[in-house]
Amino acid sequence: MQETRSKFSQRHPLLFGFMIITAAVVLLIGAMAVFRFYIHGGAKFMGLPSLGLVHVEGVILDSRPVVDFIAELREDPEVVGVVIRVESPGGGIGPSQEIHRAVKKLAERKPVVVSMGALAASGGYYVSCPADSIYANPGTLTGSIGVIMQVTNLEGLMDTLGIDHQSFISGPFKDTPSPFGNMTLEEEAYLQGIIMDLHDQFVLDVAEGRAMDEGDVRELADGRIYTGRQALQNGLVDQLGGLEDAFDALKQLCEVTEDLPIKEGPVFETNFLEDIMSSI
Repeated sequence: MQETRSKFSQRHPLLFGFMIITAAVVLLIGAMAVFRFYIHGGAKFMGLPSLGLVHVEGVILDSRPVVDFIAELREDPEVVGVVIRVESPGGGIGPSQEIHRAVKKLAERKPVVVSMGALAASGGYYVSCPADSIYANPGTLTGSIGVIMQVTNLEGLMDTLGIDHQSFISGPFKDTPSPFGNMTLEEEAYLQGIIMDLHDQFVLDVAEGRAMDEGDVRELADGRIYTGRQALQNGLVDQLGGLEDAFDALKQLCEVTEDLPIKEGPVFETNFLEDIMSSI
């Protein structure tokens, strides 16, 4: 039999090498699948309690992956508590509100602790405030409670280039704000009203989530950022510490002492090549 295999490898060296490489890749993918099974929820199928870890990272524009994963953890009877790791400068107020509501609903069912990384500002703070407890590093930048809209006026540039612009609109505010001319006082008042309404929503949600007086929140909500140490002093966070400290606090809230498996996400789909490269 050994002689037959040897002759085959000698007669078809390229095919034999391809078969060896294919077998190695299959084994690698299988090992990765087993690893992901245990890391991302394998404990559920073994009937063991576990903790959840939700990552909120980058600019908040598409809330669906985070919201869906939070809902999954909320409905999973084996997950006894969740840490939410926030590393975000903020983003759209709508997506931030969606994650905020998901965290709020999660906290109504099981303990939730937020761990802030280097940056958890604006929308990053918005999604954090409904948690049972918020941990920040002393040097974390957080706060920035407020809403911003910026408009660039290209009228002077277009005049220099000799370009004319004309809009046909169904109402006086349909093209507001427009980058092709100065806004009227009515348009400025219209946009400022929208900004202040969104700001009020932000303030009220922070006041509710942090059980703070609305007036106290308004004093803090002038758009400024705070270090983690400053945020602790003004009541925007509860403790100073990192991710490990947040998990220790969560275990206390869940009344568990042993280390539990962690279900981590959201997991973003990757293609075959990305899987191979990430494993090297």
